[in-house]
Amino acid sequence: MSIASLDSVRLAKTSGPAPILLTVEEAAHCLRIGRTTCFALIRTGELESLMVGGLRRVPADAPAAYLARRRAEQQVA
Repeated sequence: MSIASLDSVRLAKTSGPAPILLTVEEAAHCLRIGRTTCFALIRTGELESLMVGGLRRVPADAPAAYLARRRAEQQVA
């Protein structure tokens, strides 16, 4: 189970169905990084995000996808 899945399960237990979109703060928490670092990853395109109205949101599967890409890159290097 991925980090994002674990946190989604934890969030689902406390607030109903698992979220489809995460706030930047929730995505940062999933990745165990700071909010500023998470925004930097979004700005460079390394972490997928989208705008919903005026709010920045991260798809719930994006933190796990980012981690998988990073692991693949490190295995190649």
